[in-house]
Amino acid sequence: MVSRSRLGATALLFAAGAVASSIAVKAEDWKAREAELLGLHQLCNKGDRKACVRFGMMLGEAKERHADWRQLHADWWWWEH
Repeated sequence: MVSRSRLGATALLFAAGAVASSIAVKAEDWKAREAELLGLHQLCNKGDRKACVRFGMMLGEAKERHADWRQLHADWWWWEH
């Protein structure tokens, strides 16, 4: 018979592994999203109106990343300068 504390520790380790795994996936997702934003921003600067709209929508959807992106890409917030 397995003790409760051992079961609890196993469950805790499993949960920690799942969280770490999801953080790594999210980091890769954010890198891909940032790369897409860079491409859209370039197209927008060249006059592609659809790219401008998509860029603005994606930027607005990622509010939790705004602080980081403001430091890295100040030109994305040109209207605040």
